[in-house]
Amino acid sequence: MNNLYLNRWFIAIMGTLLQLVLGTVYAWSFFQKPIISEYGWSNVQTMWIFSLAILFLGLSAAVGGLILPKYGPKKLASLGAFLYGLGYLMSAYAMHISSLSLFYIGFGVIGGIGLGLGYVTPVATVSKWFPDKKGFITGMVVMGFGLGALAMSKLIAPLLINMTNDNMVHVFFYIAIVLMVIGIPAGLSMKNPPSGFVPKNYTPPVKSAISQDHENNLTVTRSLLSTKFLGMWLIFFLNISAGIMFISLQSPMIQDLFRIQDASISTESLAVAGATLIAISSLFNGIGRFFWGGISDKIGRIQVFRLILSTQILVFTFMIFTVNPWVFGALVCYVLLCYGGGFGAMPSYVLDVFHAKLMPVIYGVILTAWALGGIVGPQVAAFIRDYYTHTPELIGPRTYMAGTVLLSIGLLVSLTLSNKSITEMSV
Repeated sequence: MNNLYLNRWFIAIMGTLLQLVLGTVYAWSFFQKPIISEYGWSNVQTMWIFSLAILFLGLSAAVGGLILPKYGPKKLASLGAFLYGLGYLMSAYAMHISSLSLFYIGFGVIGGIGLGLGYVTPVATVSKWFPDKKGFITGMVVMGFGLGALAMSKLIAPLLINMTNDNMVHVFFYIAIVLMVIGIPAGLSMKNPPSGFVPKNYTPPVKSAISQDHENNLTVTRSLLSTKFLGMWLIFFLNISAGIMFISLQSPMIQDLFRIQDASISTESLAVAGATLIAISSLFNGIGRFFWGGISDKIGRIQVFRLILSTQILVFTFMIFTVNPWVFGALVCYVLLCYGGGFGAMPSYVLDVFHAKLMPVIYGVILTAWALGGIVGPQVAAFIRDYYTHTPELIGPRTYMAGTVLLSIGLLVSLTLSNKSITEMSV
């Protein structure tokens, strides 16, 4: 039992490391501006690279949840890490031949599929090892994903940019190697606990015979068609859509505010400011997954989502009137804290509402909210940025107003939900 106890923590750490590798995708805004400057593509055209990656992340996560029981976590996680690295390799070649279409296929489709397969596997696997710490441990694992942008924007990308003299083709090539070398071994470490595994000093909750009967009869189809699932999907989607606006364009947005404040500021200083915001906000993104996941163990999952949505409405409203880049940066960090919090609380919410056997499938499907949010949020932000290019002072307020609307709808939906499992609701 002691060996199993140590083994589960090793698997949790490896799962967190794999998530860290995959989470480097959130540093996309670090590359957005240099790529636009080099190749002349518009904000919307370039943003579709990132949007497609998130779209296929969500779609492949749904498929991954379905096939995980058949192929096992080791194969799926290592394949995910390999495909994500391959996406960077194809992107390097796409830039070499100036092909936006190949960039879409490489980073967006192939890389996105790798992200989805890699993401859903450690979350579903590690949660089986920790029935006694559901919110805490899933928050810890997905915290790695939130911290990925910090590693990329402050360590990996700057080091490789200096090493290659700003050659983005070479940068993306070396990034692929780094991610594969770390991600594939982490993926190969994933495995399920033995049948009947129960942690030391943990007593599973006793279920009534009627509740157990309902759970045994609960099917994937019934679960996915329930109003409970729809409500959970909607609040997840709306929180993601609002938060991912800033992940996709936070660097250009804070650079605009610094430029408005001081027109003489250098391009290098602006780039440093953008990279710093990405790094700090990604730290909050990661901490938020751990923090809100742990809080949800104490006050309940839906109460956490209500807090996340309602406090962000206040923050987005305040942003409309914010012109100070330092204040803007602080508010973005809070938005990312709440954005990450949704990912920290949702896996354990799925476990609470639907039983553990269905968790990989249900959680995989609920990640399609991430797929659609990855389209809606960044594309709305990019459209506003292109549309108001001649009146930059309106870009921020229009973006924040759009985010406020999304969050307000999410809050209303959350008020219709509870912490009860779908079997309890049927009894």
